[in-house]
Amino acid sequence: MTSTTHPSPSATSRRAALGDPGYQAFVILRVGFTVAPILFGLDKFANLLVDWPTYLAPWIDDIVPGSAQAAMYAVGVVEIVAGLVVALAPRIGGWLVAGWLAGIIVNLLTIPDYYDIALRDFGLLLGAVALARLAQRYHGERQPR
Repeated sequence: MTSTTHPSPSATSRRAALGDPGYQAFVILRVGFTVAPILFGLDKFANLLVDWPTYLAPWIDDIVPGSAQAAMYAVGVVEIVAGLVVALAPRIGGWLVAGWLAGIIVNLLTIPDYYDIALRDFGLLLGAVALARLAQRYHGERQPR
């Protein structure tokens, strides 16, 4: 008597989904836009990577209450929340991160010598939009259509 084992249907569909380049791109973007905002948000409290208050345009610093560092604490909280939303609901989180990046870009374009960072953030904004669109495509699916 011989017995053969077959992979479960869920294991087979997961393997098929991971073989789809579109789904792979979705997973890569989802992980990236979960981890990066959370890490950068946490760093707003420690300033280990950079002195974050220097990235706040003076005109914004003038209108927000408190110090630039206090504003960075609020920014950090928003970024951590955005990363968590991407992890839990990427169809919404992708758009949330894209909108947040648009605000960051406006801020950076009003600070001389930060245009290169604004351009980099525009590329990230495009990635966040791609994540939102891919999340729409793969919502609720473990297997591509």
